[in-house]
Amino acid sequence: MTGKTVRAEQVSATRELILAAAERLFAEHGVFAVSNRQVSEAAGQGNNTAVGYHFGTKADLVRAIARKHAEQIERLRLRMVAEIEPADVRDWVSCLVRPVTDHLAALGSPTWFARFGAQVMTDPALREIMVEESLTSPSLQQIIDGLNRCLPSLPAEVRAEREDMARQLMVHMCAERERALADDTPTPRSSWHGAANGLIDALVGLWLAPVVS
Repeated sequence: MTGKTVRAEQVSATRELILAAAERLFAEHGVFAVSNRQVSEAAGQGNNTAVGYHFGTKADLVRAIARKHAEQIERLRLRMVAEIEPADVRDWVSCLVRPVTDHLAALGSPTWFARFGAQVMTDPALREIMVEESLTSPSLQQIIDGLNRCLPSLPAEVRAEREDMARQLMVHMCAERERALADDTPTPRSSWHGAANGLIDALVGLWLAPVVS
């Protein structure tokens, strides 16, 4: 193994330590309540400039965390989408929910990504990063198109409103379950698979609810 290869592996390992530490601290305390110094210390880095050296700004660090998870969720979602056509509303909603909950289940316990996402999505300065990395994937566009085909009579303004509602419900219900698991408090469902069932039921009801003018 060459010195250059060893150095590259060391850099990669350091980046992963920083990403994991930042994700946990941001999830638990909020992004702007946590300093780069705290992230560096939590990642076991003696150099307090390690975060800036490896990632640049705090926004760049947030983007790297979001991208890491989004890429893994996208692989699950693409596989699901490829297997369901033709599909109804429940099928499309399942493709929306299960890749996220399956990913969280695969991470083991405790996890921090759902709470990290909830923190970022409520911050005006960082929300667009999460939207760009997690909510503009090719498979997600296929799901939106599929839902639109299943609901041709839904007015555009109602459709946009329900998209926002669905996103909020997914983000915050996953974060609440993740928080409960971390705190070892009771949850309505015994598994992420069960939690997905509940979310899917609720979202199908949301999309199919009558429109009162």
